[in-house]
Amino acid sequence: MHELPPITRRRLLAGSAATAAALAAATGPARAAARPRSAPAVRPFADTADGFAGVNSLGQNGTTGGVGGEVVTVTDAETFLDYCDRNEPYVIQVQGTMRISSKQGVRSNKTIVGLGTNAEIAGGGLDMYRRQNVIIRNLRFTGADDDAISIQQDSHHIWIDHCDFSTGADGLIDIVRGADYITVSWNHFHDHSKTMLIGHSDSNGSQDTGKLRVSFHHNYFDGTDQRHPRVRFAEPVHVYNNYFRNNSLYGVASTENAGVLVEGNYFENVPHPIYSGYDESGPGRVVERRNVYVGSGTPETLGTVAEPSTYYAYTLDDPASLPRIVPAGVGVGRVA
Repeated sequence: MHELPPITRRRLLAGSAATAAALAAATGPARAAARPRSAPAVRPFADTADGFAGVNSLGQNGTTGGVGGEVVTVTDAETFLDYCDRNEPYVIQVQGTMRISSKQGVRSNKTIVGLGTNAEIAGGGLDMYRRQNVIIRNLRFTGADDDAISIQQDSHHIWIDHCDFSTGADGLIDIVRGADYITVSWNHFHDHSKTMLIGHSDSNGSQDTGKLRVSFHHNYFDGTDQRHPRVRFAEPVHVYNNYFRNNSLYGVASTENAGVLVEGNYFENVPHPIYSGYDESGPGRVVERRNVYVGSGTPETLGTVAEPSTYYAYTLDDPASLPRIVPAGVGVGRVA
């Protein structure tokens, strides 16, 4: 058992179990057929992980985070990192700015959720290294001196939802080295170049092939240059119902025989919405369907891709509605 430090070392407020239950609920994803639908007037946001993070696999019943653990509210970086490093389940409610450096580890069975609209991780990032069952919601990530979030070394069942990412030194999110069963949903990415990477390098196929199953949905790639995402070896990666706007280099790149389904997205002013192969990386397989292209180039496609619907059911929003519903729904302050 991890021994508690003296109470004088921490600034700890009473947590709300009701808030935690709403933000870190632990049941599986809703099941529905994969068909387009019109957006409702008020968009309901899931309180349970969907996509690959919601799949029951590897001994994990979806992604439940710290549900069942103690609910704590932290107001300083020292206390925040202490709870992140504990072995027990916790729902860690973040109030204010946590100013850290480098990539700081998060252990398994944690929910890290911002309170209100001003919770922020500044200067550094969070690292999942051989961890599982982590939920990260309602947080701003700014100015990381490395990756804002790194998911690596066989970590699995991670859900990143309703966050805001900008101005990092490297990638905003890296999912590499055999990570698996990840969902990235309803996030706002802006003021950055290299947004997201799946697959560490062209030489890491032995560790990554057959893993790196990731769902990206309802994210707003707002003027970011590239890697939305860039993918190596993974299959399937499901990129659906995202809004790509003014991405100067490219939208999605499938490389090194990855299998990527790009479905029901809206590309606006993206000269190269989809690539097969990029830079020195060989071609990947990519299927596109039901996307909208406005002021954008012609997508590259190649081969066939395993269907995500063999893992989970999902419902597509009408892609024409995405410029309205995605900016209105992404980022912080939506799920409290």
